[in-house]
Order: sequence, then C-alpha cells, then structure tokens
Amino acid sequence: QVQLVESGGGLVQAGDSLRLSCAASGGTFGNYAMGWFRRAPGKSRECVAAIDWRGRDTNYADSVEGRFTISRDNAKNTVYLQMNSLKPEDTAVYFCAAKSDAALLSPAVYMRQSEYQHWGQGTSVTVSS
Repeated sequence: QVQLVESGGGLVQAGDSLRLSCAASGGTFGNYAMGWFRRAPGKSRECVAAIDWRGRDTNYADSVEGRFTISRDNAKNTVYLQMNSLKPEDTAVYFCAAKSDAALLSPAVYMRQSEYQHWGQGTSVTVSS
C-alpha cells in the first residue's frame, strides 16, 4: 500500500517562499508519476504541478507558472514543491498524489485528479498579505 506524507506547510507572508515535501513509502517510487494539488477555502481541488516518473517533464497551472517548481529525488522517495513569491491566493491545503502505474505507460505528466490512485493527507499553507 502506497503511503504519502506531506510536510513543510505553514504561515508565511506574501512574497515569502516555502518548500513542500512529500515522502512516499510502500511501493516503487521511481515508477510513479507525481502531482501536487491544492484546495483553497470554498474551492474545488486543483492541480498546481505535476512531474513524470522519470523526473524529466513537468507541467504547471497558469496561476503558479514561473513561481512554483516541482522536482523529485527518486533516491529519497520524495517529491518537492518549491513555492516562491507566494500570494494570499496561494492559501490552501496542498496534497501530493501518485499514479503508481505510470512507468508502464509512455512518459507523461498528469494534471487530472482522476489519474491518481494515491493521495496524502495534505499540508496547510497560509499566506498573509
């Protein structure tokens, strides 16, 4: 059973940076495509960034393009989300997700929630103005 545990959230001011981490266990991390999603208050969950299982291709939501960077360290079974120039509208609970059969397919980046089988519990990010 794949388990994902996020960390690194907190309360910051606008313009600050945070790095979220998501540690995976219980499976073969190098075979997973990974994504970071967020759910802002009163809104539905959305994908902000995703990375393929090789760590070569990434994709971002327009709202975070140029500010957020997704990366992975397969040796540490961890995916990261570096968030710079944070804005109050980035306030949300951030979740990581894993698509565990991705390595069986052509390398791809997945931005839809329905593509992912495994989810973490989330870490809260609050950005004050």
